[in-house]
Amino acid sequence: MDISDIETFISVALANTISLSKMGIPAVIAVYGNNYFLALLSSCSGAVFGTIIFTYLSAGIMKAWDNFKDKWFTSKHPKKVFTKSNRRIIKVKHRFGLTGIAIITPILLSIPIGAFLAERFYKEKKKVILYLSVSAIIWCFILYFSFLFFYNSFKSWFA
Repeated sequence: MDISDIETFISVALANTISLSKMGIPAVIAVYGNNYFLALLSSCSGAVFGTIIFTYLSAGIMKAWDNFKDKWFTSKHPKKVFTKSNRRIIKVKHRFGLTGIAIITPILLSIPIGAFLAERFYKEKKKVILYLSVSAIIWCFILYFSFLFFYNSFKSWFA
């Protein structure tokens, strides 16, 4: 392996830290194609890395926001306003839990948004990271092989 292979691996892994279904797995297919080992290693490592980084980053942002609110706003107990979207978010939390958030994160949400929601509702970082990472790895396998199947099936149409 030379330096360009390492740079390619890192860039593909970084594409998977943000979004698997929209840009990560298509980048893996474009770069690695049928090289299953490197493709799955780069996509899974990028997804797990993104889960860890964005979980801790979300916790830091929420802590800084709370400190900012305490410092700049005089009312210590703001009046709770229950809007339609607040009710919907709480309903999803109670109905599906952390498992539901973890399942929909890589495919429908992006990893940063899913990590933020999971960290917002569930404060156990190890559990949040574990659930989101396992879900991301499972979705890496599912998306990689399904994208690869369709890519190989329709490649002849565009050649």
